[in-house]
Amino acid sequence: MFFNRLIFFFCILWLAACSPSAPTFKSMDISGVEWGGDFSLTAHTGKPVKSSDFNGKVVVMFFGYTHCPDVCAPTLVKLNQVMKRLGEDAKNVQVLFITVDPVHDTVKQLAGFIPPFNPAFIGLTGSDKEIAAVASDYKVAYGANAQAGPGQILVDHSTGILVKDKKGKLRLLVKNDVAVDDLGDDVTVLLKEKN
Repeated sequence: MFFNRLIFFFCILWLAACSPSAPTFKSMDISGVEWGGDFSLTAHTGKPVKSSDFNGKVVVMFFGYTHCPDVCAPTLVKLNQVMKRLGEDAKNVQVLFITVDPVHDTVKQLAGFIPPFNPAFIGLTGSDKEIAAVASDYKVAYGANAQAGPGQILVDHSTGILVKDKKGKLRLLVKNDVAVDDLGDDVTVLLKEKN
């Protein structure tokens, strides 16, 4: 009996040693979550886009709005720096900026806002209901700021960056103050994974 248990124990150790180890990320690994599925919105080009259209690429998603006074533009600048750092691998990464202010962030508004950061970035909008559904599925909170002055557009929103792997599975939650090199390293780990 003891001998059988000993053999079983060594078999388990052997299997563990032979199994590929889970990747190590600098950002928060949320690979186990079941939320964050496919969605369809309208791109700043006016064309409908599904998140699954980018399967085969690592998808970096940020929820924000074009009139954002502080976080959104610097985050897009940082994401552009990450793309530059990736070099040739950047062609296998898609950045999606999803508005939390669909009333003001029309296709035309996004078309003037997104491309200057990086022509490959895609801005996404939709109806209030569509945006609310996507935000809810990705656990993104947002709402009008009650402190906004007359004519001021202020929307409070989650500021984390979400990253999906090449299979379309949500894998990472990244703080928006992440270092460019750290996010670049995490994206590279996902790029190296087999499809």
